[in-house]
Amino acid sequence: MDKGFVIIAQNTDLVNYVQCAEQLAESIMRVMPNAKVSLISDDETNCKAFHKVIPLPYGDQAPDSDWKLINDWQVYEASPYKHTIKLEADMYMPSSVDYWWDILKERDLVVSTNIRDFKQNISHMRTYRRFIDDNELPDTYNAITYFKKSEIAEKFFDIVKHVFENWSEFRDTLQCNPNEPATTDWVYAYACHVVGIEESTLPTFDDFSMIHMKQFINGMPSEKWTDTLVYEINEHTLRVNTIPQKYPFHYHIKSFSDKLKESF
Repeated sequence: MDKGFVIIAQNTDLVNYVQCAEQLAESIMRVMPNAKVSLISDDETNCKAFHKVIPLPYGDQAPDSDWKLINDWQVYEASPYKHTIKLEADMYMPSSVDYWWDILKERDLVVSTNIRDFKQNISHMRTYRRFIDDNELPDTYNAITYFKKSEIAEKFFDIVKHVFENWSEFRDTLQCNPNEPATTDWVYAYACHVVGIEESTLPTFDDFSMIHMKQFINGMPSEKWTDTLVYEINEHTLRVNTIPQKYPFHYHIKSFSDKLKESF
């Protein structure tokens, strides 16, 4: 099967997203040595874990901004694979998810619909989901998205592009802050609503999930979990407060990529 992981990463003045992507790619290859991982970026990398490094097909649509999410829709055309799992850059793969492909390959599009705390429990915390709840949109998480080259997936990413490019008009029809920014989660949720949840999600497959290290999901006193929790990184295990992490680990605190780089 022609399949692979794709990571879109663009450096900003504050964050080295390509370094995050490099650490993610290397972690994937440690637990799935036969996997293919491609980087979509206009920035340079020497990381040998990447199968391909692909420039943005339509270039940077926000050259004067650090807010690069508007480029996300380009992932559909840029992916060199028939079957793609798109991952956000600031993640780490602690164990194999190769079995995902057997379930996902029958679908055209699946956007993740659940997250977990570091104890591996599915989280029902709504603190970060007010926009979703207020607008009765599908409760999706773009950080893990599967798509097959297909009419449905192409339509989905066309909608994502259209919403990003016309966000101010869409925002006026939604319940949100007057200055609410277009996040990838919000735009994906809207696109899933238009395409239909039956075509864009697979809620029964709850292993298609990630650990999300935001503060309130994990009941922490501050956002910087790296100052609060004890963690251990080695070649075969990532433990947080002694608990082995089994799902893709969305570490959120971008400086954690420095710790990953130092560990291998």
